[in-house]
Amino acid sequence: MPVWAKGAKFSPMTHVNPLSARLRPTLFNGAMALVILLCAIVAGRALWAQVDGDRGIAAVASSSDIDIGGIEVNTTGKTAEEARQKGWAEAQRAAWKKLGGSDISDSQLESMVSAIVIEKERIGPRRYIATLGVIFDRTRAGSLLGAAGRKTRSAPMLLIPVTMEGGTARVFEMVNPWQRAWAEYQTGASSIDYVRPSGANGDSLLITYGQTSRRSRTWWRNVLDQYGAADVLVPIAKLERQWPGGPVKGTFTARYGPDNRFLETFTLNAKGDEDLPRMLNQAMVRLNGIFEQALADGKLRPDPTLNLGAPVIDPALQRLIDLGRAAEAQAQAARDAANAAATGAMPADGGATAPPPGPAVVSSYVVQFASPDGGSVDATLAAVRAAPGVRGAAASSLAIGGTSVMRVSYGGSLEQLAAALRARGFSVTQGSNALAISR
Repeated sequence: MPVWAKGAKFSPMTHVNPLSARLRPTLFNGAMALVILLCAIVAGRALWAQVDGDRGIAAVASSSDIDIGGIEVNTTGKTAEEARQKGWAEAQRAAWKKLGGSDISDSQLESMVSAIVIEKERIGPRRYIATLGVIFDRTRAGSLLGAAGRKTRSAPMLLIPVTMEGGTARVFEMVNPWQRAWAEYQTGASSIDYVRPSGANGDSLLITYGQTSRRSRTWWRNVLDQYGAADVLVPIAKLERQWPGGPVKGTFTARYGPDNRFLETFTLNAKGDEDLPRMLNQAMVRLNGIFEQALADGKLRPDPTLNLGAPVIDPALQRLIDLGRAAEAQAQAARDAANAAATGAMPADGGATAPPPGPAVVSSYVVQFASPDGGSVDATLAAVRAAPGVRGAAASSLAIGGTSVMRVSYGGSLEQLAAALRARGFSVTQGSNALAISR
């Protein structure tokens, strides 16, 4: 039987080991450190997962050829090959007519066709049913098309294709058919100069649906500078499925600019998943037409509030400001001298007064730059005007498709101007009182 001491009884289970009391905080700290390490590893993997893997489709290389698609043909012949050749010839005539070309012979028309694009086809023993696209060589066809064969392109526009489906909005978070349609679109014949990110690397983090609702010009300028764009276009596809695998209703909206301004909306329908690419391609062509019309109406000019550089002041006005400041400084010096003579005090430097600061010297320099189209001229001039210290920039010689020349008024030396342009992202080559810049 246990023997208890007199007084209060204490159970042996309440005995505390001094060694375990000292080890308990050490074990707790070690467990916490292990938990923090595991959380850091999981967070690192989650962050890497946001940029790793298939995030988008690289855009196809666009040519300046004229692409006419969506032409349906239904022809017959003695053999399957003869029916197919008749279908292709019929598609060429239909595409030329759709383009507004004049009446020419089939042989002359065939000499201008550089490719036939098969969008969908079914071949029978004596019948050919297909949806085709025809690509005309712009060099050969342009002379017969006149003004229809020449287009003035816009400034570079960053394209953010948004897909809204199942209550979520995505751009490059995962591969989707809407981004694929824009990536495979031949934009060379469009008057819009599209900048189409591929979705690789950090694109999925930098370009999201949330970015379209931002209003910060600083943030937008950082994003646009990453891709060499002057403004942004946002085509939105909202897809509603009646049931899995069933009909799909698509509501398409065209928006533009850092303020996400509305242009136009329309609705199309697809019979099912197999018909979805046809609907998306049709919507994409229609949206391109909406953007082209907005450009023709003057709505797609680059937003001036995106220019974060120093304000551009006319050189003559700047000269007047400098002269006014110099006259004010001279008058202040004369007043100080008069006050000193009246009080009998001598200036601290022995009576000599500092000469008033002279006006800032503004020099004019020649800057050469590549000008493949009119939009690149506007974009380059805007970027040069935004460089710190630049008082003005104007094109003095234009050569679309070659090298143009601008005169830049700058308050500093040629070396300082070269450094300012390098800070704006240009590659600068310095010559004798002239610079050559490129992106």
